[in-house]
Amino acid sequence: MRIRTGIFVGGLTLAVVATFLFLLAPIAALLLQVPVRELPGLLADTAVTSALVVSLKTNVIANLIIVLVGTPAAYLLALGRFRGRPALLTLLELPLVLPPAVAGIALLTAFGAFGLFGSALAGAGIVLPFTEAAVVIAVTFVAGPYYVRAAVSAFAALDRTQLDAARDLGASEGTVFRRIALPLAADGLRAGWALAFARGIGEFGATLLFAGSVQRITETLPLAVYAQLDVNLDSAVAVGILLLAISGGVLLVAKLPPLWSPGASSTPVGGW
Repeated sequence: MRIRTGIFVGGLTLAVVATFLFLLAPIAALLLQVPVRELPGLLADTAVTSALVVSLKTNVIANLIIVLVGTPAAYLLALGRFRGRPALLTLLELPLVLPPAVAGIALLTAFGAFGLFGSALAGAGIVLPFTEAAVVIAVTFVAGPYYVRAAVSAFAALDRTQLDAARDLGASEGTVFRRIALPLAADGLRAGWALAFARGIGEFGATLLFAGSVQRITETLPLAVYAQLDVNLDSAVAVGILLLAISGGVLLVAKLPPLWSPGASSTPVGGW
């Protein structure tokens, strides 16, 4: 028995070691490709700085849209009971499994010049493809479901008796949402935002097809990596390291201590 247990534990350990070696080897290779002293010069290149500005600007706007619209939508989907809810949740998850190229084509067929809404938009003087707005739309489309799905799970896990108790004490639905549901679901919302931001900052396929890759306008960091591969491999690697650092920072945000705990002080119910 001990021998079998030892073999089993040894197999588990081997699997863990193999997993970490496989996952960390490419990251280590990326970090070792370019000497640290050369990184500032490579990252100061105009192509890199402009791509960084475009990425940060479009992702901040997209994430504001995702959070401001997605949070109340997730609250209703999580706690509401209405016909068609399972179908809506399934549709919400569909963009999560769409190949990036298909997502880009879908956006073109919806908002392109000859797309579903293209004629109406053109009549209003609005042209979306191959503009900075197209980057925002692409990021929102591919990253939004990550946040909303996580937010639905966070709200669905709430203890409804606390929400009902606040209503019984006279709190409005808006107050229940703002003062009870949001604080209780804050950690899940933060984790969902981290997933969405990381997905958005690394978006490539949908952005390339719908927004193109125009320097200072639509070229994001992932597109800059692709563009620099044939020009300067070290520059492409440097941008990759920058994206790695941003992704690591977002991951740390998701791992921060809980924003709320049952023992934390809170405003008395009578202080709505």
